[in-house]
Amino acid sequence: MSFMKLPKKFTSNSTAFGCWLKVPSSITAEIAALSGFDYVCIDMQHGFSDRNDLIPMLQAIQPHSPRAIVRVPGNDPSVIGWALDAGATGVIVPLVNSAEEAERAVRACLYPPMGNRSMGPTRAVRVFGDEYVQGVKSSIQCLPMIETMEALNNLDSILSVEGVDAIYVGPSDLSVNLGLPKGNNDGNPKFDEALERIVSSCEKHNVTPGIHANSSLATTREQQGFRVLTVVEDDGAMETGFQQVFEELKS
Repeated sequence: MSFMKLPKKFTSNSTAFGCWLKVPSSITAEIAALSGFDYVCIDMQHGFSDRNDLIPMLQAIQPHSPRAIVRVPGNDPSVIGWALDAGATGVIVPLVNSAEEAERAVRACLYPPMGNRSMGPTRAVRVFGDEYVQGVKSSIQCLPMIETMEALNNLDSILSVEGVDAIYVGPSDLSVNLGLPKGNNDGNPKFDEALERIVSSCEKHNVTPGIHANSSLATTREQQGFRVLTVVEDDGAMETGFQQVFEELKS
């Protein structure tokens, strides 16, 4: 029986481009994985995938892409552990506002003595082999999301937590928390300064910064210092593709 190699963690040495899956479809997941992205992320927070969808989607992704990440719906150790046991190679954890919350998320990913994850990597050990348990610390990645004023105020303490070696920015939540319209607000000093502060703090703490960015923003975000970039979502790509075909027919 052949196993997949455990993936390397995201680092600031290179930029990783990813695809985001909101649609609970193993077919969509397979197409995304075959497209060559550095990672594929299944969204269980704002997407529509639940526990019944996750394993078929991971099965569709993992013959083709070793990095299969899950944005879990919340900072719940039971859900984080379950997603990792199912074979996810990392979790993005929303609304992490303090060092204590970041530590809670990290500990849910790691086995004792560093963490409190229960031993039972049911599918993960079948995908990655017996080296999985020993390789969790060096390969499985926890990315707390920085998206609130509280998180910004506690940024240095969050980035100082052992095991936080990458974070992820949600620009819509960040914007709303800054009193701005949802989405990206480039050119607004509040938004620009927040992103600059996050990247600068990440550099100081040797943490890899990631962010949600559509493809037109990818170059800008990379120049700003972000190194994990989600550049397309499945529902948006389908909508754009359908509209382009229809517009071409009309013209």
